[in-house]
Amino acid sequence: MTQVNENYLKLPGGYLFSQIAKKREAFKQANPKANLISLGIGDVSRPLVPAVLEAMHKAVDEMGQTETFRGYGPEQGYAFLREDILKHDYSARNIDLEADEIFVSDGAKSDVANIQEIFSSSCRIAIQNPVYPVYLDTNVMAGRTGNFVEGLFEGVVYLPCTAENNFVPALPKERVDLVYLCSPNNPTGTALTVEDLKKWVDWAKENHSIILYDSAYEAFITQPGIAHSIYEIPGAKDVAIEFRSFSKTAGFTGTRCAYTVVPKQLKGHTAGGEEVALNNLWLRRQTTKFNGVPYIVQRGAQAIYTPQGQQQIRQNIELYLKNAQVILQGLKKAGLQAYGGENAPYIWLKTPKGLDSWAFFDKLLTQAHIIGTPGVGFGSCGEGFFRLTAFNTPQLTQEAAERLAKLQF
Repeated sequence: MTQVNENYLKLPGGYLFSQIAKKREAFKQANPKANLISLGIGDVSRPLVPAVLEAMHKAVDEMGQTETFRGYGPEQGYAFLREDILKHDYSARNIDLEADEIFVSDGAKSDVANIQEIFSSSCRIAIQNPVYPVYLDTNVMAGRTGNFVEGLFEGVVYLPCTAENNFVPALPKERVDLVYLCSPNNPTGTALTVEDLKKWVDWAKENHSIILYDSAYEAFITQPGIAHSIYEIPGAKDVAIEFRSFSKTAGFTGTRCAYTVVPKQLKGHTAGGEEVALNNLWLRRQTTKFNGVPYIVQRGAQAIYTPQGQQQIRQNIELYLKNAQVILQGLKKAGLQAYGGENAPYIWLKTPKGLDSWAFFDKLLTQAHIIGTPGVGFGSCGEGFFRLTAFNTPQLTQEAAERLAKLQF
């Protein structure tokens, strides 16, 4: 018999967004005339901006000429993109990094899923609750957890993020090896301040732990005092890996481009206590399992950092943030309490009394023809909450807000 990896069998049901898609399709088949509006999965509606398109068209032409054709590129990413990332995202904020600490990839989802491969299967993890499912599920698949019991996986340290603590996780009361932090947060839409992150960096240094910091939504930060990068905190390069994405920032959800920063001074240890540079391990992993992001895509990503590109993507980001405010107003008129939408494209609302997350999903779908995401899909602390996204068009977002305002509970 060929044995399977039984850790996969620990995962309850299907992937959250696959479940939502099945419910949506079933409703559409039963109600073909219904005008559904999706505020569920975090996919963008605005197309690639002109600066990106122009760069990609030029790159396509280059690929059609013998003199400028490119085959396999560097797995870590072309120097032209890594150097622009370094200049605009880090040096501009007085963060001292080097280009070979940046790894261009096909998405932050891939990187936050794959990063766990360079750590021992015995490492203990801590995650926010609620949380983006990929952090937890990939560690379950790798065998770092026990079974799923009463909504929680055994062997995982959960960090509750609730209205009572303003959705800011408390430091673990016990030592863990790896901590996943997401700010601005998916799903709650809240963000960690510089002071919040300093506590985490100090804790990680004291406990010899590593922070896996997902800042995919950094470009949506509007308020002062919110950290744009964990490396704004002194000492963070000793304890943290940072993930960034062009998906929501520049509409690359279908184009696929992101990057991860692994500082060369960040160390792990062997079982015998020998120090190992994690930058070297991640480079080894990427060169073995990844052939790099296509040249055409990387030229498009580079164009984001031009003055024209920056102006154009900023307009899209501001459009999505305006959408968030429109949704918040609709929820307020419906008498629903909501959070987020200030520094992130997500709104986290409390479901009405008597309705759990999936019951609210069904009510929203059947009565308002709106699709959202049940909070419990992000973890046990998400029960009684619901996530809406601001990524639809302004017209459909306005229509959705009007439907929300008319909901009766």
